[in-house]
Amino acid sequence: QVQLVESGGGLVQAGGSLRLSCAASGRSFSSYILGWFRQAPGKEREFVGAIRWSGGNTYYADSVKGRFTISRDNAKNTVYLQMDSLKPEDTAVYYCAAAVAGYEYDAWGQGTQVTVSS
Repeated sequence: QVQLVESGGGLVQAGGSLRLSCAASGRSFSSYILGWFRQAPGKEREFVGAIRWSGGNTYYADSVKGRFTISRDNAKNTVYLQMDSLKPEDTAVYYCAAAVAGYEYDAWGQGTQVTVSS
């Protein structure tokens, strides 16, 4: 069973940076895509970005492109979301999710709160 545990959230001023981590366990992730999503109060969950475990191809939402970077550490089975130039509108609970490539995300972490103050 896939388990995902996020960490690294917190409070940061606008313009600052945070790095979120997602520790993945339970199986080999070579055929998986690991994604990041976020949900702000009163809003629907939205896609932030994703990385193919095999090959490392990354994908980003337009709203974060150029500011956020996703990477992975195969040895640690961990995916990272580096967030730079943060804006108050980035405030949300951030979730890590896993999907077999070509299928829906079906494993989710518990989420970590990111708050960006103006």
